[in-house]
Amino acid sequence: MKLPLPAPFQFVCLLVISNIFMTFAWYAHLRNLSERPWWFAALASWGIALAEYIFQVPANRIGFEQFSLAQLKITQEVVTLSVFLPFSIFYMGQPFRIDYLWAGLCLLGAVYFMFRGA
Repeated sequence: MKLPLPAPFQFVCLLVISNIFMTFAWYAHLRNLSERPWWFAALASWGIALAEYIFQVPANRIGFEQFSLAQLKITQEVVTLSVFLPFSIFYMGQPFRIDYLWAGLCLLGAVYFMFRGA
């Protein structure tokens, strides 16, 4: 099913949704299931990861119509950091560190190099 939205917008929106699920699958068990056995956390994470892939697979298929594989990957990394930062601070209660800013600036440099010839 084609949506009446530009493909790059669909790609990024689906990646954001996918990354929200991915971040919860990878890290939320540290807060919510720390008293449960590791295998229980793994099964719960796998369930969440299924939802992640339901959004990630179409995102990459849509994105690959207009972007190279390397551009898909660097976009994924930028989205990952953009989702992880608020998750880390607001959900996991971690303090903000200036290193997050430096990491983001490095990623912007990577974005520049991946997209400059496009």
